[in-house]
Amino acid sequence: MSVHQSAIFEESHAHHLYLEFETPVVTGALPGAELLAAPVSRVHETFAFSGKVLDGIDHRLVPPELTPFEEIVGRDDKVAPATQGDVFVWIQSNQRDEVFVRGLEWVRTLGDVARLKHESHGFLFRDSRDLTGFIDGTSNPKDGERLDVALIPSGAHAGGSFVLTQRWLHDLSAFHAQENEDQERVIGRTKKSSIELEEAQMPPDSHVSRTEIERNGSEVEIYRRSTPTGGLTDAGLYFLAFSAELQRFTWILESMFGKSKDGLRDHLLTFTKPLTGSFYFAPNAQALQRIFS
Repeated sequence: MSVHQSAIFEESHAHHLYLEFETPVVTGALPGAELLAAPVSRVHETFAFSGKVLDGIDHRLVPPELTPFEEIVGRDDKVAPATQGDVFVWIQSNQRDEVFVRGLEWVRTLGDVARLKHESHGFLFRDSRDLTGFIDGTSNPKDGERLDVALIPSGAHAGGSFVLTQRWLHDLSAFHAQENEDQERVIGRTKKSSIELEEAQMPPDSHVSRTEIERNGSEVEIYRRSTPTGGLTDAGLYFLAFSAELQRFTWILESMFGKSKDGLRDHLLTFTKPLTGSFYFAPNAQALQRIFS
C-alpha cells in the first residue's frame, strides 16, 4: 500500500519555509537520506521534484502527466511567468527557529548538487487570511475529501500528488484604496465572514468566478496550502496547491488569465501578479526513500 507524504495535510502551523532549488543534469539519487531519517519534533516537511530530477534517478518515478510549467500570456498583458525549479522543499512548524535551522540543513545537504533558486518565508495571518484581508482557502476540500482531490488514487504513482508553486506580489495600497464593497466584488466573497456573493451580485470576473470552474460537468478541485509571504515592501502570497491531476492547475490559470472561451480575466490580477511558476511531483513516501541516498 502506498503512503502519501502526510505533511501535505498538516494545516495547523504558523511558520512556513518554501525552498526551490535548481540542479544540473541529475544522474543518481540526491544526498539527504540521513537528514530525511532524522526528523525534528513538530517540524513537518514535504518534498517534490521536477521530471528532470525524477528521470535522472529512475524514469519509472516520473508520472506521464508531469511537464514543466509554461509561461501564460493573458489578456491586458497579464503574465504568469515560468521559473521551473527542480527540487521543492516545504518546511512548516509553529517554531520559526526550527523551520529556519532545518532550511539551513537542507541547503547545506543539497549544496553539492543543487543551487537555491527561490526562498520564501510564509506565515499565518490572523484567522487564516490573505494580506488583502480576505480569508484564504474557504472553499478548500475538508477531511477525507482532501485526499481524494490531492492524491493519485491508484497505479504506479498512487499516493503521489502534482504540485503548483507561485510566488505572488500584491499591490496592497491599490487594493485597500477601494471601498469595501468593491473589494468584495473583486474577490467574490464578503470580507468579514467569507460568504460567497449571491449569483445576481457575483461579477463574472471575480476571483471566485474565475477559479471555481467546471470541466465536463464536474467541479475542478485542487487542495490549496497557500500562506502570506514577504515583507512590508514585497508583501504577497506563496501559492501552493496539490492535485491528483496536473491539468486542473492549467485550467484554473487559463480561466484567471483570460485564456478560456469567455475571454474574461480575473479582476484580482489588477492588484497582484505572479513572480514565479513551477510544476512538481510529490511522490509517495516509499518512492521518496529511493530519491535520497
